Amino acid sequence: MQKKDILGLLLAFFGIFGGILLSTFSKRVRDIFFFIMIVMVPMTEDFDVNFVSRDFYRGTTRGIEFSLVDILSISLLFSALLSPRKGESRGYWPASFGLMLIFFAYACFNVGISDPHIFGFFELSKMIRGMLIFLAVAFYVRNPREVKLFLCALGCIICYEGYVALKQRVIYGMERVPGTVDDSNSLSVLLVTTVPLLVAAVNSNFPKALKLLSGLAICAAGAAMVLTLSRMGIIILGLMLVVSTLMTMSYRFTSTKLITTVLVLALVPAVLYKNWAGLKARFATTDLKSEYGSGRTLGRGYYLREAKAILDDKFFGVGLNNWSYCVSEKYGPMLGYKFVKYRGTDMDPSTVIPPGSNVDEAQAAPAHSLGALTAGELGYPGLFLFTLLWLRWFQMAVVFLGKRTTDPMRRIGVGILFGLCGLFLQSLTEWVFRHSPIYYMAHVLLGILASLYYIRRRELRAAKLAETEAATESASGQYAPGQPAFQHA
Repeated sequence: MQKKDILGLLLAFFGIFGGILLSTFSKRVRDIFFFIMIVMVPMTEDFDVNFVSRDFYRGTTRGIEFSLVDILSISLLFSALLSPRKGESRGYWPASFGLMLIFFAYACFNVGISDPHIFGFFELSKMIRGMLIFLAVAFYVRNPREVKLFLCALGCIICYEGYVALKQRVIYGMERVPGTVDDSNSLSVLLVTTVPLLVAAVNSNFPKALKLLSGLAICAAGAAMVLTLSRMGIIILGLMLVVSTLMTMSYRFTSTKLITTVLVLALVPAVLYKNWAGLKARFATTDLKSEYGSGRTLGRGYYLREAKAILDDKFFGVGLNNWSYCVSEKYGPMLGYKFVKYRGTDMDPSTVIPPGSNVDEAQAAPAHSLGALTAGELGYPGLFLFTLLWLRWFQMAVVFLGKRTTDPMRRIGVGILFGLCGLFLQSLTEWVFRHSPIYYMAHVLLGILASLYYIRRRELRAAKLAETEAATESASGQYAPGQPAFQHA
């Protein structure tokens, strides 16, 4: 073990111990930890230690990562269990957590029967960290106050992403800006996942200052999305903006709505105009036929063909996080793509592309489709379980469409629904759901969704119980005609 790994372990141990201690005895510290955690999620890779690192590997995870975000999430989780707020339960079983555990158990089985194992262990460690963040957020967020704190942190970080994107384009001249997440496609996915929540915040019963921050963040997100030059991202963000606005807006005129509309209509078209040449060139570089129909290029259709070749050969797939290794070794050459094989799991492979090769990198990249990647690595059972998990998440969010209200605890659920829709749609052509910043943010939103779902079910049970008691008391004649059944209502 290297010295940096030992130092990282010591810092992680003392950080977790100190974090749990502080957040357990101080609710204010707990709030600060939550705010910092949300702000740092897109920058998690700038504050992490990568144990057993395999930087040469072109997989979705290249080591056992551990970051400051993990320290904060573990501190929040244990403090919520050890010292719950007054009137709140110590914990509960969050919706969808059971399916998460089943999917994780299958992933462990899949890694156990696959070769090599090490890359799968890397991805399993990320799944554990994601579930810890999910639980920490689900147990912390219990009322509108915590939801407001989350939206404040989210608005700040999206505004910052917009600032960084403009800086990267104007000062550094980057063609496709990556923001703080170090990849333009990841920035695009981050924006389509979070902007619907900001739209819901603008249209909810929140303080005016928070609405203004959310409106500014929407403008920053629109500008940053244009600067990513992400074709799918721009289309999906526009669609989610329209749909989430229609499903959360009220028809009452307010100054906040006016200011937000003016900012969007002024800033986003200006950025579009300024970058129209790049956007036009980007959309002209390919079409559906070349992306999915050609068998000679590395378009999106190539990943689907590789996934089919793997499934035809292996019912359980090649193993979690083994796509790059196995496609470079076997399935790429089988379909005529001349990748360079890895030299085992411990040595840097050659990065020299042989003459006449029809590939753009020596080793295969992860499939640019979350479905194809899941099917190729986890096989038919893994794809089935992952689909069930997504359907469960959508079911949890869809229930908030039932009652049109400005109540934040309802409307933010609608925002999360369309955030998940945006994430799902762009995952059809990207793998970055597994990129740590996106993976963490997705589990933050799922934790909030699980909390809202739990609160809603608790309120429904309480209302049903109250109705039953009222009917019983009325039937027993305890109340005179016309007397209200609930004096506390």
